[in-house]
Amino acid sequence: MSQTWGDFQAVVQLSAALNVAILSFVDISLPAIKERRRVFAKAQQELGMYRTAPAKLVSAQQLERDCQIEEVNEKLYLLWQESADYSKEEDTLVHYTGVLGFLGAVLSLILLWYSAECYDTVIGGLGQAVIALSFCSLVVAFIINFMTASQSSVFTKKCNDIREQARKNLGQPASPPAKTS
Repeated sequence: MSQTWGDFQAVVQLSAALNVAILSFVDISLPAIKERRRVFAKAQQELGMYRTAPAKLVSAQQLERDCQIEEVNEKLYLLWQESADYSKEEDTLVHYTGVLGFLGAVLSLILLWYSAECYDTVIGGLGQAVIALSFCSLVVAFIINFMTASQSSVFTKKCNDIREQARKNLGQPASPPAKTS
């Protein structure tokens, strides 16, 4: 028994609906991306405050504090450098998800129209392959955005760990040593 486009119309409708929804997949990764960028900016701002914070430290303590500040700065710089390449990839992936999501939605809507026009026509292997392709685009877009959000969260956590370490080590200036008589 041959299957017609009408037999697959419900599947095509589901494909069209899901591929239109793919355009919202960017919302999966955007909050994580924005949070990562905000945390990096906040870390740089905090580091600037530590550098300019007035302290009543003796020169040895000030030198130690300056070394700690530079150590935090180096950690932030290395993390920023590690995430800089990823940031470019991230922007590209988000862009392509939108473009491919749009193309998938157009393909699905065309399939939906075609299945309505050719309702009683026997569907061939190419038609079935195109329907399967429209579903595959949905899965790929979800995976890309989930991975992007996960990687952004990893960088955010690393940056927050560095900030916490800085708060612990630099948050309160060390008090000068007590004078002994």
